[in-house]
Amino acid sequence: MKVIPMPADVNANGDIFGGWVMAQVDLAGSVLPARYAQGRMATVAVNQFIFKQPVRIGDILSLYAKIERIGRTSMTVNVGVYAERIRKQGRYIKVTEATLTYVAIDEQGRPRPIPPLPAED
Repeated sequence: MKVIPMPADVNANGDIFGGWVMAQVDLAGSVLPARYAQGRMATVAVNQFIFKQPVRIGDILSLYAKIERIGRTSMTVNVGVYAERIRKQGRYIKVTEATLTYVAIDEQGRPRPIPPLPAED
């Protein structure tokens, strides 16, 4: 996922709000589990969230998600966030890293088993 923070996302220090970055991480992190579980997922835990560098207005953020663990009803996902600074195009620095846990839920919002992967032909 790629996003660009805007002036409305800035805090009093002139950097992007950590909460805005967290929201982007949650969005990026939820895509793979929802596909794998073939349905609704809910974020149940933010296991780790490390802000390594500030995010600035105009940075192009690239968010990469990887499933780390699959349980009966939950999945743990690692998300890395890299910034391409507006004045240093083509150079990326890791600004944030997070680990989140998502649980598969049914239409009533209750945990449901994650279906097994289909067998390959």
